[in-house]
Amino acid sequence: MKNWIKKDITKDQVKELCQTYAIDSLTASIFARREITKGNEILFYLEDDLRFLHNPFLFNQMEDAVDRILDAKDEGEKVLIFGDRDVDGITSTTILYEYLKSIGIDVTFKVPMGDEAYGMNIETIDEFAANYGTLIITVDCGIANGPEIAHATELGIDVIVTDHHNPPEVLPENAIIINPKVETSGYPFHEISGCAVAFKLIQALRYASLDYYKEEICLLNACKSENGYRIDCVKLYNNLVKDRITIDAITDGLKISDTKLIEFLKGQSIFTWDDKETKKTLKEIFGTGVEFNTFEIRNEIAKIIPAVANLSLDQLNEKSKIARYNQSNSSLLDGFVNIYISYFHAVSNKAFSKDEQQELQLVGLAALADVMPLQNENRIFVNYALKMMNGGKIRRGLLELLSRLNLLNKRISATDLSWTLIPAINATGRLGQPELSIQILLEEDPNKRNEIADKIIALNTERKALVNIATELTGYNAEMSYKKLSNLCLVVEKNIHRGVIGLISARLTQKYRVPAITITCVDDTTAIGSMRSLRGLECTQFLSQFAELFSNYGGHSKAAGFSLPSSNLSELQRRIETSANQIVLENDSEYDLVIDAELPPSYIKPDLFKLVDLFEPYGENNSTLTFMTKNLKIIGYQVVGKTEKQHLKLNLDSGEHKIPVMYWGAADKINNEFKVGDSINIVYNVERNVFNGMETLQLIALDVQK
Repeated sequence: MKNWIKKDITKDQVKELCQTYAIDSLTASIFARREITKGNEILFYLEDDLRFLHNPFLFNQMEDAVDRILDAKDEGEKVLIFGDRDVDGITSTTILYEYLKSIGIDVTFKVPMGDEAYGMNIETIDEFAANYGTLIITVDCGIANGPEIAHATELGIDVIVTDHHNPPEVLPENAIIINPKVETSGYPFHEISGCAVAFKLIQALRYASLDYYKEEICLLNACKSENGYRIDCVKLYNNLVKDRITIDAITDGLKISDTKLIEFLKGQSIFTWDDKETKKTLKEIFGTGVEFNTFEIRNEIAKIIPAVANLSLDQLNEKSKIARYNQSNSSLLDGFVNIYISYFHAVSNKAFSKDEQQELQLVGLAALADVMPLQNENRIFVNYALKMMNGGKIRRGLLELLSRLNLLNKRISATDLSWTLIPAINATGRLGQPELSIQILLEEDPNKRNEIADKIIALNTERKALVNIATELTGYNAEMSYKKLSNLCLVVEKNIHRGVIGLISARLTQKYRVPAITITCVDDTTAIGSMRSLRGLECTQFLSQFAELFSNYGGHSKAAGFSLPSSNLSELQRRIETSANQIVLENDSEYDLVIDAELPPSYIKPDLFKLVDLFEPYGENNSTLTFMTKNLKIIGYQVVGKTEKQHLKLNLDSGEHKIPVMYWGAADKINNEFKVGDSINIVYNVERNVFNGMETLQLIALDVQK
């Protein structure tokens, strides 16, 4: 029996969310049950504008990375991008190579080919040095390559690490590091993909091409207050708030020398919203002996955002979208800051939007491929990618692949990408030919792209066959391992392809609901392994117990990889089995059905898609909306499918209309647990059923009770 769980929430919780964010009570109740109640969380469900992405200069070392790359451009240096063979590595390599090449940098890229190991290697570094290379930029790797980076430094090569994997205790020295998981990174959201990190670097480089890079800008407002006068100033640097000052003047006649204003404003461009009114107020405070060199920016902003032309700062703050999501009270100056940054984004969007449309499709793809949590800015990345694809602006390379995967001329979802396009691209890396995926994304000749697309689809077919072979070869040993260890599944099989060990671990994890490790041998001297985890066990933390046995290892909390000398394999296997006894896993929630909302039958109609779409994209940390409805009458059924486990198609009566329901693998339940004429309670997801271009609503039953 499955557990139906519907979390209790209060009317006050729902009412507050409705009033604060102007949403309906059903949407508010779902937010409350999912514990999405803070403004900076809800923002990423209600907004999808790129303006809400985090500023790339929040990375503490981003300016250093930008300056080093611009120096390389100015000096005509050779630059190498070192990437990875999976979707995240392929996409990050592609977008960074594409951008650096477009600004005239002498750039090449390297990704692991054939049986080459993950991460930087000494041979490539030596080859690059011999070719007079001076700067390496890693993407989706590098954080665990301390020795290799040290070697590059000895050869006079600088290294910029852009990565998102869990950092080791000792970070690489003499490298500029852009990694949100590094404790001192400064970045507010840790769970972005390697491709997103590379995109942030590109964003910062684009900003550096504008006049305001490294310029301090001050926004100033002076107004009357309850107790006299108030002066607010905020200092922006690379569009980040770096400092602010507030001066309260009870009476006029205040000496400016008695304030910190002169020091704060020194050497800066000073912008006001209403220059006439601001200068009038400043004269009332300081007298006529003080002149402020200010510039009213309202008219400039109004050229880009006409709706603000006649608004005061008070009115601006009331209409500010981002102010709605601010947990603390927003001041007039906060509204000024928000509209200035929105203006700046609109200006840069005009200049760079075409390129960003292409890049962000790959950033969204990488977020799904690397199973990033679909929260925070990852939601914008994926939603924007889907918007471009469904809007007919599909990136070259992706277009040819989507065509062969029969995903054109239909509404593409995050699930479609995860189950079809992403495995196809991943297949090139798993089978040692990731350059094919990079080539198809960079190639301008459509005929050549079509040729490459055929090769990629063929590799994906081969990958499927290798997975089937590996599943058969590992099946018995996996079962024995699970029975022996109970908290872990460990498989060592020397006769399976290295490219599918991650997929085998993932399958074992889902089958047995415990962490799984699959190990194979590359050759007589080297073994490699892949780990997948769930129920609270962190991969990299678990593997760190065996660090001295590995040649290298790294990854995320739920997925990691490693390599080791074959001579250490027996010892590793022994120690993993011993450690399995100490593993404490969280309770398995596989049999828990967490219900987002109970819907009356009248709510089950196409309008429900609006709610379902609001919470898209679905995936990691954002499961598909799950509803419950009571007292629906079964008025018909059909058994479908030719497999051993047949499916059940029910027809339910809501009282107003008929509702089609698919219940996978449940054909044996009809006339046993329920029959035609029975009224049932049902827990379900909502799905679009598309036939001949017509879109209808269909329920996917998760559990049924008579």
